Amino acid sequence: MSDNKSKFLAQFPKIVDELKQDLAHYGMPSDAIEWYERNLNHNTPGGKLNRGLSVVDTFSILKGTTATQLPAEEYSKLALLGWCIELLQAYFLVADDMMDRSVTRRGQPCWYRVEGVNEIAINDSFMLEAAIYKLLKNHFRSEPYYIDLVELFHEVTYQTELGQLLDLITAPEDKVDLSKFSSSKHSFIVIFKTAYYSFYLPVALAMYVAGVSDPRDLQNAKDVLIPLGEYFQIQDDYLDCYGTPEQIGKIGTDIQDNKCSWVVNKALELANAQQRKVLDEQYGRKNADSEQACKKIFQELNIQQHYLQYEDSVAKELTLKISQVDESRGFKQAVLTAFFNKIYKRSK
Repeated sequence: MSDNKSKFLAQFPKIVDELKQDLAHYGMPSDAIEWYERNLNHNTPGGKLNRGLSVVDTFSILKGTTATQLPAEEYSKLALLGWCIELLQAYFLVADDMMDRSVTRRGQPCWYRVEGVNEIAINDSFMLEAAIYKLLKNHFRSEPYYIDLVELFHEVTYQTELGQLLDLITAPEDKVDLSKFSSSKHSFIVIFKTAYYSFYLPVALAMYVAGVSDPRDLQNAKDVLIPLGEYFQIQDDYLDCYGTPEQIGKIGTDIQDNKCSWVVNKALELANAQQRKVLDEQYGRKNADSEQACKKIFQELNIQQHYLQYEDSVAKELTLKISQVDESRGFKQAVLTAFFNKIYKRSK
């Protein structure tokens, strides 16, 4: 584990203690406080933490320093904002797993499947979200940018829920209807469901704390980070179909799960009548033969080559946009380059 990640993780127990004290202040009995602690620890710190770490990394680039050189108090405030994003992610995932009837998450049972939890997980997801606003109030209320942080979290949460809604009604697992799919719907889903909270949110939070919050700078960040987030999800869709389990750490399931992925949308654009018939009959079916029939169509349509062409064009477009960012107000192209370099040509 990297030093940056270890340092970031070390902040989480303090946050849990603070939130437990809040419950004690309200007079919650000890068994309820213990439940909340289990909820926080089961659902929040187990992922890659890239979103949370990006707050610290972005601030460090803007200030021309490193995470290890930041004063302890400043680091704690930035890490806390990072953990607020991880709490937002946890809130989405607890609810998402119930909607999808998922079994495991991050190598452990989904929260609603833990013994004794069941539907209480619905309220637990609400409490994960509410924790964000308790922490922001506790630590940032006196800052001039406090309302900017609160409004940013509210706006991005709403955007993510819009993306989730369109995803759920477009591609339910148990009712396959490829006529509902389209590239424009896919684009909306991935931008709203992933790009805003995973890419724009961490950078915008760091920008507000660093005092680099001119609307033009925020727009410059958004103009690169939103298409970059879309590219990231399209990579995920591509790797789910073409990556090996060793590469991506799992067996791809998008075809059997009726996902409105970039791969199937590109195939629907290119397919002739016979190929479309096969996709209509086989996509979203829970068996390996149907999955192979779909992959055969993807091969016939040369989807891999279309992906490489897309990747090349988006890389050129984003590199140009980054090079045109005005640094005179304190924003730095390096913030955007760092994100781009983490994602470009990734294979897992």
